[in-house]
Amino acid sequence: MANGANVTGNDHFDAIILGSGQAGDPLALALSAKGKRTAMVERAYLGGTCTNYGCTPTKTMVASAEVAEMARRAAEYGVLVGEVKVDMAAVRERKRAMVLKWRGGDEDRLRKAEHVEILRGEGWFVGPKQVRVKLNAGGERMLSADWIVIDTGLRASAPPVDGIDRVPYLDNVSIMELDTVPEHLLVLGGGYVGLEFGQMFHRFGSAVTIVQHGAQLLSAEDPDIAEEIAKLLGEDGVEILLNTKAVGVKAAKNGVELTVESGGKSRVLTGSHLLAATGRKPNVEALNLEAAGVKTDARGFIQVNERLETSAAGVYAVGDVTGEPAFTHISYDDYRVLKVNLLEGGHRTTTGRLLPYCVFIDPQLGRVGLSETEAKKQGRKVKVARLPMKSVARALETGRTRGFMKALVDVETDLIVGAAVLGEDGGEIMSMLEAAMMGGLKYQALRDGIWAHPLFAESLNNLFAKFDGE
Repeated sequence: MANGANVTGNDHFDAIILGSGQAGDPLALALSAKGKRTAMVERAYLGGTCTNYGCTPTKTMVASAEVAEMARRAAEYGVLVGEVKVDMAAVRERKRAMVLKWRGGDEDRLRKAEHVEILRGEGWFVGPKQVRVKLNAGGERMLSADWIVIDTGLRASAPPVDGIDRVPYLDNVSIMELDTVPEHLLVLGGGYVGLEFGQMFHRFGSAVTIVQHGAQLLSAEDPDIAEEIAKLLGEDGVEILLNTKAVGVKAAKNGVELTVESGGKSRVLTGSHLLAATGRKPNVEALNLEAAGVKTDARGFIQVNERLETSAAGVYAVGDVTGEPAFTHISYDDYRVLKVNLLEGGHRTTTGRLLPYCVFIDPQLGRVGLSETEAKKQGRKVKVARLPMKSVARALETGRTRGFMKALVDVETDLIVGAAVLGEDGGEIMSMLEAAMMGGLKYQALRDGIWAHPLFAESLNNLFAKFDGE
């Protein structure tokens, strides 16, 4: 924090937003539209993680990896091509151009907003509803506001591996700036980030080894889903090491040497690059939350209630920094909660909202509602509908038959309470099931519905035609 030199006098706003994320940006625009003078404080890029380091760049690169994979499979479709080569620098430039396009849109909208002032710099609390900003261009500003919204997001955290601070490891941001394909990528972590990058770079041409401390990949998913994903990645040629703990790493002549332990035995893995994908932590250290009376939990996430109110009156927190699942659509819904409550006099909450998400591996994993494991823990009486993708006409015709779909139905009401779709366009199929859940449709409506042939949606007829055990 700065020592207070060259500070401009207190400037009062209706609202201050700390961090330009997928909740903060639209909220600033909504506040401006209502004539509320708003300060947007951002130390780096507008648009937050999604635009700059998350969804936009990663899914752009995933698309490049999918093209490489389909080019290698071209002969299966009767199409003959030459050797498939990946220009990693060109992949990176395509990714950068996409980020600049979306970031430029965010900046343009905020700059045109009549009542929004963008302050480039680091902001922190100096008292209740008081914020000091150290400007990137020099000098400081003292601000106050009736409402303050914290939208500072997360960043990658280093895993507790001896020597990790002495080797040039990659994280989810730096790996997307590589201009050459790694010879052998070691991935610490078998979560969403580790799997997306692991499969992506294997398709670019890297040998890939994923080291997972737990007994399965994607620890939040049902075991059958996780096992199927591990099987499919293994078939692709990705090495999966489960129940394996990374204990030490050191620099080697051509990369890194990673020591791992499994079943009481240790071994050394040699890789050209190391990706740490074991977790993320909230960006709160610089905020001086104590000065505002804002409480955090043991992991540093800001505590909020169902209205996104913190422990300090007039101070709210939105997006990933609250510890909610780190998805753009959850952040955006946080914006809608505050917009309704602050500007429209409503009483919207986060209670009971559905949590859909998609893991952009191939095949995609789309998930919404309860998992089978969660349903059992809650004592819910459910029946499970299941259909392999190889039984779906569209999947057979397109040669994308890997995976399966499953849906959970409440035994007493016949309502769908959860779904997991591991398959081509799995996220899109999941979204249809989510719409049915939102509308309170019983499973029979999907089973008996007329869907255009031959779409993936048509699989819903057969998915609900039979349940496990029948």
